[in-house]
Amino acid sequence: MYRYVLKRLLLIIPILLGVAFVVFTIMDFTPGSPALIMLGQGATDEAIAQLNHQLGFDRPFFVRFFNYIEKLVLHFDFGNSYSTKQPVAHEILARFPHTLKLALASIVFSSVLGLSLGILSAVKQYTAIDTTLTVLAMAFAAVPGFWLGMMLILLFAVKLGWLPANGVTTWRNFILPMIALSMQQAAVDMRLTRTTMLETIRQDYVRTARAKGAPEKTVIWKHALKNALLPVVTNMGTSFGHLLGGAAVAETVFVIPGLGTYIVNGIRMKDIPVVMASITMFAAMFCIIILIVDLLYAFIDPRIKAKYTRSR
Repeated sequence: MYRYVLKRLLLIIPILLGVAFVVFTIMDFTPGSPALIMLGQGATDEAIAQLNHQLGFDRPFFVRFFNYIEKLVLHFDFGNSYSTKQPVAHEILARFPHTLKLALASIVFSSVLGLSLGILSAVKQYTAIDTTLTVLAMAFAAVPGFWLGMMLILLFAVKLGWLPANGVTTWRNFILPMIALSMQQAAVDMRLTRTTMLETIRQDYVRTARAKGAPEKTVIWKHALKNALLPVVTNMGTSFGHLLGGAAVAETVFVIPGLGTYIVNGIRMKDIPVVMASITMFAAMFCIIILIVDLLYAFIDPRIKAKYTRSR
């Protein structure tokens, strides 16, 4: 097990290098230069050239890329933002807690809602409850998050005045963006849970448990659900990574000063250190989340844990 974890952690290094190279290349191909975007169209060519030289943007592509990687690896230096002149690491640490709170609240809400409704839909297959939940799941899966966020603001903030429309001052500020960000994922979790539960319920060991007189709650929660969790857990792990990266939409709609809006503003300003550091950190977190999901398999399915033991 420890050897497997160490191997997976070492694999993160080339993945992050590949992500950094792709992002750096894309940012380099975008039109304009940081100096032109920062100074505006009315700036003189001399001023633009001077600022690009100060930022090191006039150097060759590979020189700039390897200089960035050298500073990151040897000194753990993400550089300074082109627009604010502040260290990128400090700004990320200030903004990331808001994004993490929103993503954690969204994944918990979507997982609880999706699992509960998915189990209910599978147990009540072909009933009115199953049909209603299936239709609602398909509807919410098709609704864009930004549209749902604006409708929530219009109803609960503007019309009813129950919840704030923006800001991060209290926990109430995160309710609307959490719902807007998680409803689509809850619909996906519900459909996946229903499918896996229906497959598991039809297995021989479930019929045997029922034949022995086991209570229906025990059959569903102990025998069926545990064996249906593997694909659901996989989906939840990847969904958490997507929620971290996809929080930019909710943060933009609800004016949350998180990491998502920081990346969007960095792309607009062609602020390469901001975009590079933020996306590289997201990639590292996503790799760690997938590793945690793989390790959870060993606790859910004893067969996978036995494979780890034999390999050791």
